[in-house]
Amino acid sequence: MKIKKLTFNPFQENTYVIYDESKQCVIIDPGCYEKTEEEELANFIAENDLNPVSLMNTHCHIDHILGNRFVADKWDVELHMHKADLPLLENSVEVSKMYGLEKYSGSPYPKHFLEDGTSFSFGKSELSILFTPGHAPGHICFYSNKHNFIISGDIIFQMSIGRTDLPLGNYDTLIGSITQKLLPLPDSTQIYCGHGPNTVLGFEKEHNPFLQ
Repeated sequence: MKIKKLTFNPFQENTYVIYDESKQCVIIDPGCYEKTEEEELANFIAENDLNPVSLMNTHCHIDHILGNRFVADKWDVELHMHKADLPLLENSVEVSKMYGLEKYSGSPYPKHFLEDGTSFSFGKSELSILFTPGHAPGHICFYSNKHNFIISGDIIFQMSIGRTDLPLGNYDTLIGSITQKLLPLPDSTQIYCGHGPNTVLGFEKEHNPFLQ
């Protein structure tokens, strides 16, 4: 599997395109908001001759779903997410107005719900679903044991963790998710965060002040 990271919108959110030799790909957390950002994503897909087969959200805070409708409409793909984040998705238009994101027109409704302990297959690849609430009630991560990486959304960052002061966030739940779902993974696991640079699990175990 190959991973392409694109950073979009005023929140500097990381959007991921995951693909393999089959040329099938999944688009995770499309944050593209401006026309130029939509074009950047579309150009990468076209230049690499990729075939998007799924739209997936780690969670439904506004910065991670601004491009949901664009992706769903352009490539005729359906949304996959955890059902516990439906309240965030359903309230997203009101939230976008709070941040002055007047061009946001809402997200399509999910056609599929992802559950903890299951997996999602595309092309010749597979991603495991880890339920990691705390930052958001339906937050999930996408993990590849074979390729030793995790798309972590906003649960953990380099030397930090996701905020829990937003509606439906909970600090103890977030720490529990990290402890139960992330820390047991191999120390060499590459972490692709929802904001900021990539990191490595072993480094975070040793240096992240929130995990000491």
